Amino acid sequence: MSHSSPATPDTGTGAGTAPTPDPERPGKPSLGARLAASVADPVLRILVGATLISRVGRGIFLTVTVLYFTFIVGLAPHEIAIVLAAASAAGVVASLAGGLLADRFSAKRLLILFTAIEGVALIAYVFAGDFVTALVIAVVCGLFEQGANSTRSAIIARAFTGESRVHARAVLRTVTNGAIAVGSGLGALALAIGTADAYRILIAGAGALYLLGIIQMVRLPSRVDAPARTAAAPVTTATGSVDAAASAKATAAERRVWRRHSPWRDPRYLVLTALSAVFGMQFGVAELGVPLWIARETTAPESVVAALLILNTIIVVIFQVPLSRGTHDLRIAARVSGIAAWLMAAACLVYASAAGLPIGFAITVLIIAAIVHAFAEVFSQAGGWGLSFELADPVRAGSYQGVYGMGYSVGALASPLVVNATAISHGFSGWAVLAAIFLASGLGTWWLARRAARTAARVA
Repeated sequence: MSHSSPATPDTGTGAGTAPTPDPERPGKPSLGARLAASVADPVLRILVGATLISRVGRGIFLTVTVLYFTFIVGLAPHEIAIVLAAASAAGVVASLAGGLLADRFSAKRLLILFTAIEGVALIAYVFAGDFVTALVIAVVCGLFEQGANSTRSAIIARAFTGESRVHARAVLRTVTNGAIAVGSGLGALALAIGTADAYRILIAGAGALYLLGIIQMVRLPSRVDAPARTAAAPVTTATGSVDAAASAKATAAERRVWRRHSPWRDPRYLVLTALSAVFGMQFGVAELGVPLWIARETTAPESVVAALLILNTIIVVIFQVPLSRGTHDLRIAARVSGIAAWLMAAACLVYASAAGLPIGFAITVLIIAAIVHAFAEVFSQAGGWGLSFELADPVRAGSYQGVYGMGYSVGALASPLVVNATAISHGFSGWAVLAAIFLASGLGTWWLARRAARTAARVA
């Protein structure tokens, strides 16, 4: 049976509500009106404001981090790899823990706390002077970044229903991509100046932006928190005294009911998480596989890497929201997951075909592959969001979102190893293996969603 949330009364203008055309100006609403309507919900507006500020800081850090470790801290390549892997491993644990905590404590306060610690940790990179210090700071950042992500997902699961939840995720991802692009441009200043002070000032500024975003988070309403758990009432005897044994049994029964709502007892959701984790390795293809493939196996200049990343960002910003509409419906989520599977498999094969071509043809083929890849990413994210919300038990929304986020963290941790062992080590045949992996995981998600839709229809 689907764990989709029951319908709840509308609390004002929900996210994704269509704008009302001005009777004085018939026809399609203006771009400004459509943008305003897309963030009409007050909770979404607060999350957008906080994300817009903090993700600029994230973009700065992502741009300068590896070179900062290399040229300023003086780390060797293998030490940088260990630092980044340790941060990812910490994120696996934190994704699960963040969701669990969001079911027991105030999600609003947790999000503020996690973001504050992450911002301070980013600023602490300014004082990193050796491998151990950088490693410790990176682990702290990884822990609280992923903990905040799971908490934010729990907030979305509770603050919105149905299509509005997917819409909120799509809007936030669009804002994230745009803000990171702006941050990357600011980070390029440090790369252009090249001095240690320039790096440190921008990294400190990145952390400060995280702290600045907290000003928005404090405005979140209490309805984003989990409903308070009610303890079992004491059992009294005929004389009015408390029956300790019976009360203990009632408390134990209440705990058993709570445990029955655990995502770890939901095989369907665990399968969805595993399939999404595998497909999530697509981000490793973009971040590691494509740059190395371009540099080693194609005649295209390395600058094409930046152009492809910009192209990806543009496609996500333009298409993520419109192509995510309706994916709260399990049938539509199944359809877009299937489309993503075929597109990602095709992208892998097109990337592979760029090897050995003349420079002009190589660049053209890589651009085509990047476009196909970007749409695969957009569709897979839209389908995954819809399924992760609709198949989750609303009683423990935070735990479910924590488990789903943990799956993505595992995929991010594994993707460099898998991409290197396939595409980078074995060329075209390796890309073909990657294509088969993505096709299998995407079609697996398609099958699971279709089955869930049929089950929900029978129950209804």
